[in-house]
Amino acid sequence: MLGSVVLLAAGCTGTGQSATPAGAPTTTVTASPATGCGSRVETGPLPDWADAGFSGDARVPHVFGANGDIVAVLFAHPLAQVRQDGSNNKILWVSRPATSSAASTSPASLVITATLDGTGTRVTREVAGGPGPSIIDMPRAGCWHLELRWAGRTDTMDLVYADRLP
Repeated sequence: MLGSVVLLAAGCTGTGQSATPAGAPTTTVTASPATGCGSRVETGPLPDWADAGFSGDARVPHVFGANGDIVAVLFAHPLAQVRQDGSNNKILWVSRPATSSAASTSPASLVITATLDGTGTRVTREVAGGPGPSIIDMPRAGCWHLELRWAGRTDTMDLVYADRLP
């Protein structure tokens, strides 16, 4: 399953800015031009702050938030609006450790506000307890721009959901 192509984007905005921290090894997979979303999937080792629970030199598909404050580790890919095989759109969210005390006074949940590219379609998802394991489904296929808020912090990334998987 890890050999599958992953459609995941970090920055559909076209700004050309990398979401990868300097010096991190990367592999880039580009989505279909029809989606209007570029995909940037990292397949190198997870950063030290995100590799707890993984053994050895963990190389799982992941994407960094635009600010590099959160990483989405993909256990199901490509993400899909309909998954007929019974699997889930499982994403492990890992937050870079906070450097300020503001995080301790903020709500514990990870709140995801997702907007479908080129439309006014917007949905909200919540991961209780903050960044951690989740199943994140979207109502339609396409490029979804995610605004992520947790513990007084924010970041953004784009995820592409395919129409359906067999």
